Amino acid sequence: MAVPAESALAVHTRSAQLQDKVEQQHLKRLVLDYEQREEAEELKALEPWAFESREFLRTHTVGKEITFTSSHSLPSNDDVPRDLGNAEVGGVDLASELLKNGWAKLKEIKREPTDEDLKRRELENEARTGGKGLWNPHGPQARAVHHTMPEDSQTFVAEWKGKPLDAIVEHVRDGTTLRVRLLMPDGEHQIVNIALAGVRSPRASTKQGEPSEPWGEEAKFFTESRLLQRPVRVVILSLPTSTATPFQTGPNAAAPPPASIFIGSVLHPAGNVAEFLVAAGLARVVDWHAGMLAIGGGMERLRTAEKSAKERRACLYANVPAASATAKANGTAASGHSKTFDASVVRVWSGDQISVVEKDSGKERRLQLSSTRGPKADPTGLHRLSDPKQAYYAQEAREFLRKKLIGKHVKVTIDFVRPREGDFDERECATIHFGGQNANIAEQLIEKGLASIVRHKRDDEDRSSEYDKLIAAEQVAVAETRGIHSGKEVSAPKQPLNISETATRASQFLNGFKRLGKIPAVVEYVAAGSRFKIYLPKDNQTLTLVLAGIRAPRSGRSPSDKGEPYGTEAADYALKRCMQRDAEFEVDTVDKSGGFIGSLYINKENFALALVKEGLASVHGYSAEGLSWARQLNDAEAEAKKARINIWSDYDEETEKAEAEVDTSDNGALKVDYLDIIVSDIRTTPAFGFSVQILNTEGIASLEKLMRDFKIHHQSPVAPPPGFVPKGGDLVSAKFSDGAWYRARIRRASAVKKEAEVTFIDYGNQDTVAFSNIRPLDPRFRSLPGQAHEARLSFVKLVSPESEYHQEAIDRFRQFCEGRKLVANIDYKEGSILHLRLIDPENPAVANDSYACINADLLADGLASIDRKGCRYLASYSKVVEKLQSSVLAAKKDRLGIFEFGDVEEDD
Repeated sequence: MAVPAESALAVHTRSAQLQDKVEQQHLKRLVLDYEQREEAEELKALEPWAFESREFLRTHTVGKEITFTSSHSLPSNDDVPRDLGNAEVGGVDLASELLKNGWAKLKEIKREPTDEDLKRRELENEARTGGKGLWNPHGPQARAVHHTMPEDSQTFVAEWKGKPLDAIVEHVRDGTTLRVRLLMPDGEHQIVNIALAGVRSPRASTKQGEPSEPWGEEAKFFTESRLLQRPVRVVILSLPTSTATPFQTGPNAAAPPPASIFIGSVLHPAGNVAEFLVAAGLARVVDWHAGMLAIGGGMERLRTAEKSAKERRACLYANVPAASATAKANGTAASGHSKTFDASVVRVWSGDQISVVEKDSGKERRLQLSSTRGPKADPTGLHRLSDPKQAYYAQEAREFLRKKLIGKHVKVTIDFVRPREGDFDERECATIHFGGQNANIAEQLIEKGLASIVRHKRDDEDRSSEYDKLIAAEQVAVAETRGIHSGKEVSAPKQPLNISETATRASQFLNGFKRLGKIPAVVEYVAAGSRFKIYLPKDNQTLTLVLAGIRAPRSGRSPSDKGEPYGTEAADYALKRCMQRDAEFEVDTVDKSGGFIGSLYINKENFALALVKEGLASVHGYSAEGLSWARQLNDAEAEAKKARINIWSDYDEETEKAEAEVDTSDNGALKVDYLDIIVSDIRTTPAFGFSVQILNTEGIASLEKLMRDFKIHHQSPVAPPPGFVPKGGDLVSAKFSDGAWYRARIRRASAVKKEAEVTFIDYGNQDTVAFSNIRPLDPRFRSLPGQAHEARLSFVKLVSPESEYHQEAIDRFRQFCEGRKLVANIDYKEGSILHLRLIDPENPAVANDSYACINADLLADGLASIDRKGCRYLASYSKVVEKLQSSVLAAKKDRLGIFEFGDVEEDD
């Protein structure tokens, strides 16, 4: 018989000795059309009817029990025995069936035909007469067969992704790598290589003498025995792209070369072969394919199969250690805390770390998002990271978490505890769900392109309990080129401007803030119960805010500093209620260090009231008097006292009354004590104030001698000691703008700018001095106290900076005081601040009026007003008040200063 094409039939024998071998048998005197397999011959022309003849034999034999009778053997090919013989399926001779249906023809023989030959010739003639098979006069159906992978791999995958295609498995390379013939809807055939999605089996030998990986041959046999030459459905899912590399992909990246393999699922009528391979322990799950299998629950089924194989210790999992650690079995983390609990988020540290307070115990726990890595922030704030994109997206990730989580109720599942390593402390790693839909915050973060996933080792069980979802989320972010995968050029975020760095800078913003009223902001940091760092996102500015009208106990600044009683509690309360919350604030004034004094509103609630209600702050009577909500503060304090909570736990009403009586006496008039003084400094920022030197004292005489010695000391250059860095509160020598050196005290220092704000303690003036012009104060110049005394005017206050007469008032005060020896009476002492009545001894009116003073003169010029709110001692000086009131009436009568356009005082 003529043999026109491939006539081999692969048979899996039932012999126990050859159970795992595949024998190729050649049908005797039978010809099948041949499709080339070797790549070098794939492009050659194919014989007509090759595919149809093979399909007839395939459908009649593959997967069925066959009886084969060998006539004789042929030389072996690739160590596979080859035999010629006859085959029967279900008692039907295959050679006769092929001839009968026209899919084979007999070879010409030179010997006398036997009865069997004649019978088969008759079957061949019947098929020819009937036009069956290859005897069909119309010829074979025309079709294109593409033996190489598609040139435009991306377009092919985009067109057929997720669509089931009929196919036939042509070759099994190993348990999870196949070569299949796709039967395309348009009738064409496309040969492609397919790697099973979600799994990988051990490699099987492809060359003689090459060893296979353990269980590689078994995995290949498992797939061959079920899929080889079987009809299946193939779902193409993806190209074999590499795993995501954040910050590396560019938006205009070059197109990849044609792929040599696709990733997809091969569906047998019994199900997805990948799931059966894993369940048999002959393949492992590939984590990075989770995104492809996210739809339809494919990855979940693979994980279930993997769990079953591990429990049975099947094949690849024979040496898997016993069940997970006790911590994972009994619901308790290694740290001893509960593994699953409800909590509230109180702080966001970075794009992958937060702090929560456990609902039941009230204990704060710092958590790392499991299997999640956020972009790195620059801890110095000086943009020292090699990649500025990291800093940009670190800020974006942190802000995303803040908006989503801060102050919200969450459900926490501790997945594992990362042990202490080097400088890194032990950290609990958790999966965190929030909201009504129980969303995984790490999944959302990664899907937005604001974090990446951690690549765990194959057998590393310390990973997120929803690791597959995280992988799927990252693949979405990569596909959509979001965030860190976008490749966009972004600038590192600019350092916010600290407008509280100096009092001078803060005062420039004061009027603008007052006009705006309530200003939206974010509480960036809680320094103490009533002191906050506020961030203004719109303007990229920060400021210090001190709550007006209250005083919270001071918290300790270091482990050794215990602070005041309930200081820590007040700070913790503020931390839990305010930290990183969206807020609003109002400003009243600025303090000497540049801090703004005002109100903070959290969820439209005045936080100062909340602190007082909790008994964690007291009302500061002097500063609270001018507040519109002073009555609410006092009522809240009364409630806290009545409940005896926190700072009022030892409150005694009788004792308070006694102290109040003492305080009343303290506000009484002081004994008249006239002093000779000079005004050594006049300040206008952040608010009006001045300093004086008291003359005719030993201190002034000593100062004159000290300054002579001080000048001599600094005539020769004095180098600062190595490592000298000025700090707040230090006594130093500082060079003033006149080029001379004076004693000074550091108010605040900036290591970044290398300059410090100083107060010259003998004259009261202030300046900003470079570190290069500051030296440690020699011990011999330290004994004499500073000769400048901070002071303010008794009874009166100059018109406010908002008034058009403010500058005129300052100029008038300078005219009265600068460069002149004055007489002063101390009417009140507020700590170190002296409240002075200033008297010009050269003024003739002084001889006739014992109450004549510069304070009253300023009132008479309409450039000041009586300070009825700020002077608690006013009622104790009735005669002085009469003088002051008469001065005001004179200014009104003459329409001077603020009374130029009417009888309206500034307080009105």
